[in-house]
Formats: sequence, structure tokens, C-alpha cells
Amino acid sequence: MTVTDGKDELETQFAQWREHVRRRPEMVESDADELEDHLRNSVDELAGLGLDRDEAFLVAVKRMGGLDELSREFAREHSERLWKQLMFTEDDPAKKNRSRRDLIAMLVCAFGAAVSIKIPELWNADGHFYQKNAALFALPWVAGFLMWRRRTTGWVPGLLVGLFGLGAVVANAYPTGDDGQSEGLIVSHLPLALWMVVGLAYVSDDLRSARRRMDFVRFTGEWFVYLVLMLLGGGVLTVFLYAIFEAVGMSPDTFISEWLVPCGVVAATVVGAWLVEVKQGVIENIAPVLTRLFTPLFTVALLAYLVVIGWGGRGIDIDRSALITFDLLLAVVLGLLLYSQSARDPLAPRGPFDVMQLVLVVSALVIDALVLWAMAGRILEYGMTQNNVTAIGQNIVLLANLAGAAWLLLTFVRRRTGFAAVERWQTAYLPVFGLWFWIVVLILPPVFRFD
Repeated sequence: MTVTDGKDELETQFAQWREHVRRRPEMVESDADELEDHLRNSVDELAGLGLDRDEAFLVAVKRMGGLDELSREFAREHSERLWKQLMFTEDDPAKKNRSRRDLIAMLVCAFGAAVSIKIPELWNADGHFYQKNAALFALPWVAGFLMWRRRTTGWVPGLLVGLFGLGAVVANAYPTGDDGQSEGLIVSHLPLALWMVVGLAYVSDDLRSARRRMDFVRFTGEWFVYLVLMLLGGGVLTVFLYAIFEAVGMSPDTFISEWLVPCGVVAATVVGAWLVEVKQGVIENIAPVLTRLFTPLFTVALLAYLVVIGWGGRGIDIDRSALITFDLLLAVVLGLLLYSQSARDPLAPRGPFDVMQLVLVVSALVIDALVLWAMAGRILEYGMTQNNVTAIGQNIVLLANLAGAAWLLLTFVRRRTGFAAVERWQTAYLPVFGLWFWIVVLILPPVFRFD
């Protein structure tokens, strides 16, 4: 589709909107002109934020729906048609060919991931090798598919290859013991560091765009949901395979454990990325549903925990399992916050859900401060270890992020700043997380002599 065609389609949508406005007998020509001028300015503003003009038109119409009943009626009548027009474009040969090419690229990358995980068996690689390299069999192919989608050129592909190569060096060249702390930290943090490399591939078409980084947050959440659903479906498939083969006196154990499960899991990571991409922009977005369901639940849980601590007058007992639990809790809170912000209209006014998010973040901040206090006492008692340094560092990184988010949410709730400031803070902080993950896997092991 050419630029001219796109403009013509947009003007057609404006014409349909104006025709709808003129149906009202009380609407005079000057009123219609004023409303149309407001709509066009809103479309230009949203397009300046990075939206396609068709998408900007839909969002602008929906925003005007909050101004008067007339626009609300038009939005209700035309939203479904416009969303379908944006997504389901089988009549457009160019987009149809692009979708077919993307499908082929996805199948190639998924097949490549499935083949790559079997190659190490040629030199009898053991389970320990696969444990350290699990992410390296899947995530480079996900990044490759996203680079195909973005038509990435220039220096970015070379940087991505170098970062994945660095991850392979860390996983296989570092002399870590099988049961050492360095080994455990590399196994747990290398996938996170490499996922941030996938994020670089995702935003490679516009590296400076804050909106693209927030899109990657939404992509991460939806990709994870799709992956879980596919793994659950694979579990059902496995059960049926057992039943079918055993009915004819054959055992499928070898096929399932050595082929179906490993190849299916790594291939599913690529398929999940493709699913998120092809449904991008559809009105049924899973992000608002999940965040509005779990944010109140986690808010109540954290508040209840703080009440219990305050009522009992006791501190937090920190051991290894409790520390992992608190880190996961803070990570979930951050995930809910990021996911909800990625699905929010930055121009929408504040509401009760924003206040609830503020309460959630403040509660997490208080718990994080208590955990850091307890960890400091534990270090004084038992000394500094690689796990302690990692845990403290992660809590400080999370504390700084949540503190900034809490302050900006407070100013937003008090109508002293717009939501865009909250979004900019989170998108600017994403590289900090990536940097910390790489510090954990790249620098801490040699500092602690690969203990």
C-alpha cells in the first residue's frame, strides 16, 4: 500500500465520520467543522507519538467518545470494523504476501531451534550442558525472527550476534563447579540477560522510541502467556501419545523425552513470538484483563502482610528460600506494573486503578526496605557471598525502579504531571535491568573466583 493510498483511506474514514455527524438535526455546519478540526488535531498528535494514522484515527475517535454522546455513538458503530480493517487484510495482496513470508520465516526459525537443541547430542552432551545452555538454543532464533520482521540492518545484527556469543562463552568457558554459586547464578540469570538481547532485536526498527520499549514489555507478557498455553497443550498431547502407543503395545518414552519435549519447547518459543506479532493491535488485548485481575489481589496480599508484620512487631526472617520468594514477589509486582502501563492509553485521565497501583508499589517498597535491612544483618553475621551480593544488588535495582515509579504515580494521581512521565521512567530503566543481569553472569563469577 502506498502513502497516497493510506491518506485516501484516512480521508474516507473522516468523510464517514462527518456523514455520521450530519445525521443529527441539531448539528450545524460550524459545529461539525469544529469537531472535525479537533479530531484531526488528535490524530496528528497520536501519529506524532508513533501510531499508524489508521490506528491514530481509531484511538482519537474513542477519545472523543468521552466528550459527547454523538462521538460515543460513532465510536461504538465503527470501532469493530476499523480494528478488523487494521488486522484482517486478506484482500490486500501486499499484506497477504507479507503474512505468508512471516509464516515461512517463523517455521524456518522454529525448525532451526528444534535442530540446534539436538546437535550437541552428537558429542554426547549431558544434562548439565543443556541446563547452562537452554536459553541459547531458543532465544537467538526468537531474535532472528524479530529481526526478520523489523528488516533490521546496520550494526544491530552484529551486536546481537556478539551478545549471544558472549552468553555462550559465559555458559561454557567459565570454570564453574556443578554445585557452586556461580553455576546457579549463571543458570538463573543468563536467560534474563539474553531476553534483554531479544528486546534489542524487538526495538531494532526504532532504538530511541520509548513506545517501542513499552511495546516490548507487552510483547514479553503476551509471549509468556502464549508459551504457557502451548506447553499446557503439549502436556495434553503427551498424555494422548502415551495412551495411543501403549494401546498398540509400544512405548513412546524415548520419542517423547528425547524428541518431542526438547524440540517442542524451543520451537514453541519462536511460535509464541509469531503469535504475538500477528495479533498485534487486535482489540482483545490480554494485558488489561490480567493486570486488572491480579493487581488488586497482590495489593491486598502485600497490605495484609505488612499488617501482620506491624501487628506482631517482628522483623523478616531471611533465609535462602525466603530471599528467593521475596525477590520473585518484587519481580511480579514490577511485572504487573510494567504490563499494566504498557496496555494503558497515555492520554487517558487518572482513575481508581492508578491509585491502586500506587498503593501496590508503595507496599512493595516498604517490604523491599525491610528485606534489605534483614539482609544487611545476615551479611554482618555470615559474611559476603556471591549470592548475597546478587540478592542485594537485585533489591537495590528494584528499589530504585519502584521508588521512581511511586513518586511519578503520586504526582500523576495528584494531577501534577501526565502519565507519559511514568512511562518514560520505566522505558528508560529497562537497560538498567539488562545491565545488571549481565553484571551477575559476566563479572561476579570471576570476582568471586567462580565459587
